[in-house]
Parts: sequence; structure tokens; C-alpha cells
Amino acid sequence: METHSALPLYLQISELLAREIAAGHLLDGEKLPPERDMAARLGISVGTLRKALAELTRQGLLERRQGSGNYVSAKTTAQNIYAFFRIESLRGGGLPRATLLSVKRVRKPADLPRFGTSDEGHRIRRLRYLNDDPCVLEEIWLDGSYADHITPGDLSESLYLYYREELNLWIAHVEDSVTIGRVPDWKPEEFEPAIGADTGYFERIGYAQHNQRAEYSRNWFDTTKARYVARIR
Repeated sequence: METHSALPLYLQISELLAREIAAGHLLDGEKLPPERDMAARLGISVGTLRKALAELTRQGLLERRQGSGNYVSAKTTAQNIYAFFRIESLRGGGLPRATLLSVKRVRKPADLPRFGTSDEGHRIRRLRYLNDDPCVLEEIWLDGSYADHITPGDLSESLYLYYREELNLWIAHVEDSVTIGRVPDWKPEEFEPAIGADTGYFERIGYAQHNQRAEYSRNWFDTTKARYVARIR
């Protein structure tokens, strides 16, 4: 399995399998293949796979039955690292990763919705990939009250993981609005839709653990490679 993520390999595998479960490629109650076969297919060691499966079991997405094997136990309450990442490959699922384009503390533009208590925000621009294919442009605004300064070296592969571990901020739920948007002029060459072209677009408000608005983001996604998916169970 070739990957270019900063996350530990076992977490990459657990996230990939979690998204396969969410996409319906691994069904509730389904028995997984033998661990040695799975590890060989993924190109990883059995030890790494077992750590990934243990993480999924902790989340409630797998059930290990002694002497029988591992079974999918799809729980809607599971909160994996990319639980709120709604973009999937056209066939479903896919392992996300991100390349940071810039991070800067600036005054909030007038066109942003109201969130947080500060007049300033940390503007984080990233290019998101699915299985190493560039699919999403992100512009995330974190309210300036949560940190005085954020540098590129501070940020982890998962922003929400960084929020939890470094800022004691939990994004408890999100509100998305999906429509069509024009690709911004700061897009990198790797993102194929042209500047000014219409493409998939959604805006998000992220609510912290005490139900206050903490974050706003706008996201452009390449509809030739990916789609927005929200599942209700």
C-alpha cells in the first residue's frame, strides 16, 4: 500500500477501513478475510494490521470473536479521525490526506458568517487528496480566540486531531451547505478544475463541545473525481 500521509500507518489503515465500512463496501455483520491475507493485500505487516483492527474495535466498528475472526459492526456513533469528512471517491471511500498550502492569522473578511468571539481568524488553506488523487480545495477559518499563533509546523495531518490534542477544542457537530462554486484564484496546479470554473462546493460551520461556533470553512471539490456524501441511518 503506497501512502504519503503523516499519520502512523496503522491509523491510515484504520481510517481507510472505516471509510470502506461507511461506503457500504464492508457490510454490517460481514466477516473480514484472514489477517494474513488482508495484510498481504494491503502491503503491510500483520502486526500493523492488528493495531489498525484494534483501533476499529475500540471505535465499535469491528467485533473480534475468539476463534472465529473479525466482524464488521457498523455503529453510527463511531468517531474516527475523518468522521466529518464527507468527500469520497466516485466509487466510495478512499483514504484522505492533506497538503498545507498556507496558514495565516488575518482579520475576518466581511463575507464570512459569524463565528467565535475574535475579529481575527487563522486562515488555513489546504489541498486534500483521496488515495493520492487531488480532490478538494479547503479554506478553513478557526476563530482567533483559540490560539494566538499557528505555524505550519504546529498542524497535524488531521486538523480536528490537532484541535483536540493542542487546543482542547472538540468539533462536536457540523452544519454543511452544498451547492456549486467557482474555483478560487489561489488554487495550485495539482487541482485540475480551472480558476473560475464551476465545480462542487460546500460551506461548513463547525460547532465546539459547548455548542458555540468555532470554525468556518469553504470547500471546492473536483466532481470528476469525488462526490459529497451524507449518510442517514
